[in-house]
Amino acid sequence: MAIDRFGRDIHYLRISLTDRCNLRCVYCMPEAMTFRPRAELMQDDELLALMPLFTELGFHKYRLTGGEPTVRANVVEVVRGIANTPGVRSLSMTTNGVLLKQLAAPLKEAGLERVNVSIDTLDPERFKRITRWGSLDEVWAGLEEAERVGLAPVKLNTVVVRGYNEDDVADIAALTLTQPWQVRFIEMMPFGEVAGFQQGQLVGFAEMQRRIEDRLGPLQVIDNGKLDGEARLYRLAGAQGELGFISSVTQPFCASCTRARLTADGKLRMCLLNEYEVDLLTPLRAGASTAELKQLITHAAWNKPWGHDLASDIIPLNRVMSEIGG
Repeated sequence: MAIDRFGRDIHYLRISLTDRCNLRCVYCMPEAMTFRPRAELMQDDELLALMPLFTELGFHKYRLTGGEPTVRANVVEVVRGIANTPGVRSLSMTTNGVLLKQLAAPLKEAGLERVNVSIDTLDPERFKRITRWGSLDEVWAGLEEAERVGLAPVKLNTVVVRGYNEDDVADIAALTLTQPWQVRFIEMMPFGEVAGFQQGQLVGFAEMQRRIEDRLGPLQVIDNGKLDGEARLYRLAGAQGELGFISSVTQPFCASCTRARLTADGKLRMCLLNEYEVDLLTPLRAGASTAELKQLITHAAWNKPWGHDLASDIIPLNRVMSEIGG
């Protein structure tokens, strides 16, 4: 088992399949982003060699991230390999949806169970401004195809950015009135060279809630506010779906965190907002034994930080979001 020094059972691994992306969202990376050479990233066989080590240590919930995971070469076969690893009980993906129209069906057939699709506005012009390169129609077609093939329950992720889409939160929340989706509003978190922008444009949970309630009526808390993963859930009166709020900055949920992240370059990162990492890829390539690699994983888990230090103005600067995997 992978237990940390605070007694948390670390069983949820978010795997970054690539640092690359086919969009350039303003809150994620600079438009002229420089990506790592592919040779420095985990290859298919290397990732699949690590998978049994994690499952044998009790990791059973997995989410594939990026960059944008669907731009990885052989992504369908990588998903198949992960899904077929004994001990994997849950396998989902966070995607910008651009390639889902083509990939939803083969990904479902390969063993992917669910998707979270990033949609930050329902206005095509604002969508283009936020993503710099994206098309809302293209993403929406991918979302519909994902639902059609059964990558469900569908969740939508919305990062709220002041000056870009804070006026859109009520429109996005209204989707849950007629759709059985979970719409998740995410506070922007500061990373690396775009940290200043992220801090300056933060919209917190209280403001999101006010904007939604002013338009759509009071939010009804679900399950007494108990966290569903990292989200606190609410429902609008009569709605088919749910609203989730991921408030990492204003309402941290560190005490219940059971997550680790495997970056595309093979580093095990134990907290999204803390720079502590343990390198797995270098020893794997140097011929480390299974026992040695497992020891590295359990050591990393044991030393997982309690949480982030944003309240003390300590910001992770060694990576931007696309290099971590969200």
